[in-house]
Amino acid sequence: MAFTWFVSVDDHLIEPARLWQERVPQRLREAAPRIVREGDAEFWVYEDRQIVTTGLNAVAGKKREEFSPEPITYDEMRPGCYDPAARVADMDQGHVLSSMLFPSFPRYCGQVFHEAKDKELALHCVRAWNDFILEEFAAAYPGRFIPMMIIPLWDPVLAAAEIERTAGLGAKSIAFSENPTKLGLPSIHTGHWDPVWRACHETGQVVSMHVGSSSNLLRTSDDMPTLAFFAYSAAVNQAGTLLDWLFSGNFQRFGNLRIALSEGSIGWIPYFLERAEQVIDKQKYWASEFDIDMNAAHERGESKGAASFDLNTDIRRLFKDHVFGTFIEDQAGLRLLDIIGEDNVMLECDYPHSDSTWPDTVAQANKWLGHLPEDVQHKITVGNAARVYDFTPADPATIAVP
Repeated sequence: MAFTWFVSVDDHLIEPARLWQERVPQRLREAAPRIVREGDAEFWVYEDRQIVTTGLNAVAGKKREEFSPEPITYDEMRPGCYDPAARVADMDQGHVLSSMLFPSFPRYCGQVFHEAKDKELALHCVRAWNDFILEEFAAAYPGRFIPMMIIPLWDPVLAAAEIERTAGLGAKSIAFSENPTKLGLPSIHTGHWDPVWRACHETGQVVSMHVGSSSNLLRTSDDMPTLAFFAYSAAVNQAGTLLDWLFSGNFQRFGNLRIALSEGSIGWIPYFLERAEQVIDKQKYWASEFDIDMNAAHERGESKGAASFDLNTDIRRLFKDHVFGTFIEDQAGLRLLDIIGEDNVMLECDYPHSDSTWPDTVAQANKWLGHLPEDVQHKITVGNAARVYDFTPADPATIAVP
């Protein structure tokens, strides 16, 4: 039996021009992010930066032949990209029962505010984005949005406080970087992020890491062809994130900590789980004494000290309990579902980006999922998201489909 509605765990918001001008304290609004129009051009102004919205981030309603990376204005976007009511109408059209929104102007995990000079203003901007999601999306349209928050990346104590504040208001997830070292921040292998992990452990918020949230998509070379880069970068970035987390020890220290690999697809996961097991089996004896810097330390015969990872860990159990993959289109991954786990994958439609399947997600995905038992289809399309994010989606019977 075909499914008719689904939860999309990775969509995107083009922030409306009014967001920070309405929501930061009055005394800070002149310096807060604002939209400036010069002739036919339109861009955000924030501190000493001008930031445009790329056309590939707002293609909803356009033909593929019309896609372009050139800057785009609000007049050229479908209103569902930035307006809450229009977004819900587009969700109805595409049979998107509930949606989780990643930011655009701040980038995928709030990097723009991390890079800002005025951290007082930046903190207000983070809180303004979160309150906008909580109030104008989640509260205004119950059951239609899974509230995901951004955090002040520059201060883990402030970040933990924001996690706790927003959890009390219904937040279900935080956006985090797939590799914070590329943002000039400590790695997840230090104790630096413990306040954040502890807050997520205690509140149940899922750590959602969108591909590209390190501001560093991998390439083989500077002149790697664009299409090759698009085909390559998502899986390799998120494979590194998965292995980093599995070997970090964080899941053992914070038992309720869970992560979602957003827009990374799932077909590559079985290989890396198997490879991780092989590495532990073959290399664990010397690796229990050395944690080698393969770029430098081994040349000097030095080690960085004993590894902290428990070499008796069941990698597959660790993955099953703590890691969730998301996909737009991944028929290969669905054929390997017995290895990945039917409880560990979730569907997305990536509205309004150029990879999106909206408004045809249901029709397309039914072709990939139709061979699966009805209960498994339900897990992938609705049930896993509801369970992982501890979220109750809207009742489809209450939605008037256009």
